[in-house]
Amino acid sequence: MSEGRKTAEEPASDAARGRASHVAVDLGAGSGRVVRGRFGVDRLEFEELHRFAHEPEQRDGALRWSSRDLFAAIVEGLARARRGDSPIASVGVDTWGCDYALLDGGGQLLEEPISYRDARTDGVLERAAQRVPLAAIYRATGIQLQPFNTLFQLFTHVSGPAWPRSAARLLPLPDLFHRLLCGSDSGERTHATTMQMVNAGSGEWDRELLRAFGIPSTLLPRLVEAGTRLGPLKEEVARATGLERCEVVAPATHDTASAVAGAPLAEDVAFVSAGTWCLVGVERRAPLLDDAAFAENFTNEGGVGGTTRFLKNVAGMWLLEGCRASWRRGGRDLEWDELEEAIERAPAWAGVIDPDDRAFFRPADMQRAVEEFLRATQQPVPATQGALARLLLESLALRCAEVIDAIQRLTGTAIGAVRVIGGGSRIDFLNQALADVTGRPVLAGPVEATALGNLLVQAIAAGRFRDLAEGRAYVAQRVPSRHYQPRSRDAAAPLLARFRRVIERRAAAAPSASTGSSG
Repeated sequence: MSEGRKTAEEPASDAARGRASHVAVDLGAGSGRVVRGRFGVDRLEFEELHRFAHEPEQRDGALRWSSRDLFAAIVEGLARARRGDSPIASVGVDTWGCDYALLDGGGQLLEEPISYRDARTDGVLERAAQRVPLAAIYRATGIQLQPFNTLFQLFTHVSGPAWPRSAARLLPLPDLFHRLLCGSDSGERTHATTMQMVNAGSGEWDRELLRAFGIPSTLLPRLVEAGTRLGPLKEEVARATGLERCEVVAPATHDTASAVAGAPLAEDVAFVSAGTWCLVGVERRAPLLDDAAFAENFTNEGGVGGTTRFLKNVAGMWLLEGCRASWRRGGRDLEWDELEEAIERAPAWAGVIDPDDRAFFRPADMQRAVEEFLRATQQPVPATQGALARLLLESLALRCAEVIDAIQRLTGTAIGAVRVIGGGSRIDFLNQALADVTGRPVLAGPVEATALGNLLVQAIAAGRFRDLAEGRAYVAQRVPSRHYQPRSRDAAAPLLARFRRVIERRAAAAPSASTGSSG
């Protein structure tokens, strides 16, 4: 069903027959891209139209995103989409999680959205626990407790002096861009579930929880399902892009939800969505809210078709990206091909860190933070960039392996293989390290899982596929996976034991600095 008025029938009918294209806007917390895809009868067409970098900047007392610049980049990408051979049936936006926009009663943006990496939520879990026990928050929402979750960002915001008193509507970021594209005033459900504000049982906003934190529930939009047709492009957007017959369709608007939707998965296959964050989990039919899941701080996020992503956030390529930024500032960064060669030459398992240590969340200098961790845990500091990069990737593999073992234990489902998706799946070294430390085969790809999942949901809405299973099968036939086998079945246990000893040593040295196993 469409939320707005219907668009012309020709593109939608063409899309149902695989003759029209869809456009995915995929915004990560650092870069974005606009991608055109067509699910043809004989072949899958996929083209990146526009890629752009973006970073939050300190302004008006907080670390903020520029929604104006992001929307301009989206419009530029859509304008490039019209140059293709097939008509554009629809567009949908997915973004990273947690952040939100505030609008007044006339629908005008009140302030630029604040980044989840802003320092305002430091110590917020302790303050929140004075209002509602953390265990009760978890059992209500099923979402892992992280200080940057939307619930805690809002608790900090609404109770402080910087809260805009004329705020009348809150929209998660992808829904803000859908509003700018077509005027929609809804929130997409898979993204909303990640905000720690939706009740895991009802699937609706948890108004009792919101009231306990002083958050007006009248701010929140009504929720719609992934695949909802939101309406045609606004006339001014259609003119600027040349897309006169294009509608907006809500994909799974959380980028991990889209990535998992675009990945061929089975019940016994864990996924690692490897990007700035690594999201490590499995797809289930229902949330898992027991005491053991709470103790290990796993999250239950909504997926397409009523599924649940039972997963854990692991700090991913953020650490290596941060070290490369440190190297660039010193004029010493290597091209990626050179760095890969240096990684292969470096000594194996020379040291380990905990990627989820709080010291790595927002450091002034990532390389220095890593070196300080190593010294604090009585480990040698690598002498070369390749050795440091190898240590980071091996540590990331170990952390992912630890999470996969926990998933198997908590769910009671044997994990037979691991599928790595997203940009990190390009890294052969990481894929092989994961196979070695999990003792399980690793399947790598699709690299473009997030955009593919976004496009698939649009195609299902257009009638091209009956459901997600049919769409995934289409992708699996046309996007090959790379396979990695563990080189030793006996390697995993001692390496994981060493990893845990380092975490314990860190906790003993600086108890407040490490997140430990509970994330």
